[in-house]
Amino acid sequence: MAPRTRYARNGDVNIAYQVHGDGPVDVVFVSAFISHADQVWEDPGLARFFRRLAGLGRLIVLDRRGTGMSDDGPLDVEHELEDVTAVLDDAGSERAALLSYTAGGPLAALYAARFPERVSALVLYGCMLRPVGDDELPWVETAEERDRRFEGILARWGEGAFLDTLAPSCAGDPQLRSWLARLERLAASPGRLRRLTAAAAEIDVRPALPAIRVPTLVLHRTGDQLMDVRHSREYARRIPGARLVELPGVDSLPSAGDTDALLGEIEEFLTGGRRGGERERALLTVLFSDMVGSTARVAELGDKRWRDLLAVHDAEVRRTLRAFDGEVVQRIGDGFIAVFEGAPSRAVRCGAALCEAVTAHGVQVRVGLHTGECEIIDDDIGGMAVHIAARIGALAAPGEILVSGTTYGTVVGAGLGFEDRGEHELKGVPGRWPIFALSR
Repeated sequence: MAPRTRYARNGDVNIAYQVHGDGPVDVVFVSAFISHADQVWEDPGLARFFRRLAGLGRLIVLDRRGTGMSDDGPLDVEHELEDVTAVLDDAGSERAALLSYTAGGPLAALYAARFPERVSALVLYGCMLRPVGDDELPWVETAEERDRRFEGILARWGEGAFLDTLAPSCAGDPQLRSWLARLERLAASPGRLRRLTAAAAEIDVRPALPAIRVPTLVLHRTGDQLMDVRHSREYARRIPGARLVELPGVDSLPSAGDTDALLGEIEEFLTGGRRGGERERALLTVLFSDMVGSTARVAELGDKRWRDLLAVHDAEVRRTLRAFDGEVVQRIGDGFIAVFEGAPSRAVRCGAALCEAVTAHGVQVRVGLHTGECEIIDDDIGGMAVHIAARIGALAAPGEILVSGTTYGTVVGAGLGFEDRGEHELKGVPGRWPIFALSR
């Protein structure tokens, strides 16, 4: 669940931010323009990424002015620098490490140069140095090229098409694309995005970089398809004492690709060591449920009736999970991820009861189950078992419960009937997997 959203005031502008964790180190995440501090938590991968960061201390996530839940206002960098100070003051943070991403880089770097007394360290991940090229940066696109590219982005804004560039390795993931589409719509309208990108083009942080004296780590995935790695090489060259680390990969989205390697570098830089490789693992049955046809139902019922129906659905799912000793670990859009200890047959029976419970209210869900080792990450879970359950759930028809061959093999003799659905390839999962449908 996302932390409580707070507001810091800078003049007439309110800046939305959240605080997660309570450790001794404050880390402020300075995002680009595609930001909504509530919505980002609805992607399991990004939620895990932020929880790992929160494990280092207090994580402060903010929506920059003009985006997400923050107010609109003048979009010059001087006001944005004041916004960062307002958030730090409101959160009671005297000094913080700034972790910036893509177009957040120039703002974080400039803040570190101007206010070193408020910055303990600077981490620049996949950051943009300048959006428009010149004689010093001939490899950066021209203003005309940038305008043409953004017109293409704006034409499909709100559809999640940006995923192809943001995280190419996840381009075939429909759930991630749906999440990104909603994030785009919540973060900024096309007109507002046009204003934000125009304001970003006015910032040239290069003259300030030699003045940065705080410890600086520059990270970039060498094959990043969104941001050319040469941006980070220039940052590292111009900031005194900066350490450049290039990681393999083509994704910009920090929760895609080898997230552990990325977080490990950040953790070691900020704390002096790495704990991420020593995770607890447990054998669990993972249940993934997803409401069927939610978009069409919204159009059919209208917002108010849809919210009422969604509340009923959520209550029934949680009640049923409690009855079978299932534990909700994530709420994703219109679906849930839950885990069960002990005999997997209880999780399978829960899936059947869940489908029946919501059907009584005119709702259908699809359910997928898999039994396997899970990584225990604070109050969350991760690992391939979670992805397998989600992929199997996506194959299910409305009202259907599908299980992996692993789960099927462990419940033989438990009085449950199944139909063999053959072997399937699961996106991002090696090999072919036997799938079985529960007979009811």
